[in-house]
Amino acid sequence: MMSRISNLRLKGIRGAAAFPRTRTPRRCFSVLCVALGLLAGSTLTAQSQFLGSVATGDPSGVPVTLSLREATARGLKANLGLLVSLSDNEIARGQRLRALSVLLPSVNAALGETVEQSNLQTVGLGGQSSGFSIPTITGPFHYTDVRGYVSWSVFDYGARKSYGAAQENRRAAQLSVSDARDLVVQAVATAWLQITTDVSRVEATRSQVTTAMALYTRAEDQRRAGTAAVIDVLRAQVELKQQQQRLLAQTNQLAKDKLVLARVIGLPDGQEFNLSESVPFAPLALMTPEEAFAAASAKRADLQSSHARVRAAEETLKAARAERYPTADISANYGDVGTTLANSHGTFTFVATAKVNLFNGGRISGDVVQAQAQLKQRQDELADLSGFIKQQIRSVLLDIGSAAEQVTVARENLNFANQALVQSRDRFAAGVTDNIEVVQAQESVATGNDQLIAALYAHNLAKVTLARALGDAEQRVPQLLELK
Repeated sequence: MMSRISNLRLKGIRGAAAFPRTRTPRRCFSVLCVALGLLAGSTLTAQSQFLGSVATGDPSGVPVTLSLREATARGLKANLGLLVSLSDNEIARGQRLRALSVLLPSVNAALGETVEQSNLQTVGLGGQSSGFSIPTITGPFHYTDVRGYVSWSVFDYGARKSYGAAQENRRAAQLSVSDARDLVVQAVATAWLQITTDVSRVEATRSQVTTAMALYTRAEDQRRAGTAAVIDVLRAQVELKQQQQRLLAQTNQLAKDKLVLARVIGLPDGQEFNLSESVPFAPLALMTPEEAFAAASAKRADLQSSHARVRAAEETLKAARAERYPTADISANYGDVGTTLANSHGTFTFVATAKVNLFNGGRISGDVVQAQAQLKQRQDELADLSGFIKQQIRSVLLDIGSAAEQVTVARENLNFANQALVQSRDRFAAGVTDNIEVVQAQESVATGNDQLIAALYAHNLAKVTLARALGDAEQRVPQLLELK
């Protein structure tokens, strides 16, 4: 099974634009589907395998605490995509053993006990002949035969090439298992980062609810004191309800995204968990596309698997052409046969056969044409995969640089928004203005928080994608995210 991760487009990440009045939270399942975008021709079923798992055990009443490493370890044990890849690897191993068996001698043993009675008239014997009477019925008689059989294809070039193709397919399947592990790591890290982002959004929105509540309380106090109009109270109350609505939506989204991660890593249904760590912002050390290409060429398991499949197709083509070659086989048997084992004698047969194909009605030509087409397809897939990896690396390096700059700008913007909020509240408290400025400033703070969280998420998500693009994601993800 050959799979790969498509380039993550960060344009649709929630919060990249100004904080809207109403917003539908993004679903983590959709994010993972984008993160696990597959090769052209892949099915949604194959894609969704890495979003499923085989859960074991029963939920405990105590929430478990998960770090990214712990979540990844669980995913590498229970994720359905990896389990399916392991099964495919076993199928390829069985096919290799079957191909090998054609090249090895076949040895069998048999013990036979025969009891027979014959009617000689069926073969023209028996009855009266020249004054002699020949019995028409013979037997019953019996004999015992203990025998061993050996057969061996001494020379079959096509079978040898078929075995070579099976070996390369087995190697490709083994590499696909490594690739599937990278996909599981990416799926777990993506879902895990989404939860950390949800937690940050919930905390930021809860802070906005607290601020809106304080604004509403101050407006109500000033109304009672006669220094504020009723419209100021209503305006503050609307802002409070909007922030409370956002908090409810974010809390619900956090709960749903936790279900997604639990599904990816195989937690029992209903098992509560919390994350034990957050991801710091750490700018990535400079890496050129050429350095990344070299690393990917050495580590990308799907690229190596594709090379193995090309070699397998080359061996299959040689096997198809070799069907025209002569073959040599031998078969032999040896055993004891007699009325009893004590009254028996050894007998044997040895046959050597050479076969030459003279006419097959175009079957071999058809096999060659089919093998050539399959080889061309594998070569095209390899070329496409190589180009995709280069495009993916260039794209994700651009995303990382852009996201890092967005984090810097978002932090500055949030700082200015907080300063504006403080000044607006002071002006409202002094009666210089109504609370329109305060509400607008509070919305700016909410937008700034959301943009900063989105930029941090985009930066870390791009790092996860880079780890996948370079290969060996199991080791690279913690390193690039700089987790302890």
